[in-house]
Amino acid sequence: MLTKEVTIRNATGFHIRPAQLFTEQAAKFQSQVNILVKDQGVKVDGKSILGLMTLGLSQGSVIEISVDGPDEEKALESLVQLVEGGFGEV
Repeated sequence: MLTKEVTIRNATGFHIRPAQLFTEQAAKFQSQVNILVKDQGVKVDGKSILGLMTLGLSQGSVIEISVDGPDEEKALESLVQLVEGGFGEV
């Protein structure tokens, strides 16, 4: 299992569009993807748009992406780039 902490950079936070982009990207991989919000103590399935939307993450929120499976390296790299790139909004 691989993990990495990233910060939500886009001004509007983790609203419906970023959540959709994240789940679509995560679904391309066989590995299990989870999002942990340490300060909330909440962990959700990174392939579930409903789970991601319940987090209510705003700009500056720190999340931990954890990936476990046969393509975990590639999956983690791809998802980190998506978040760090502001979901194309920054």
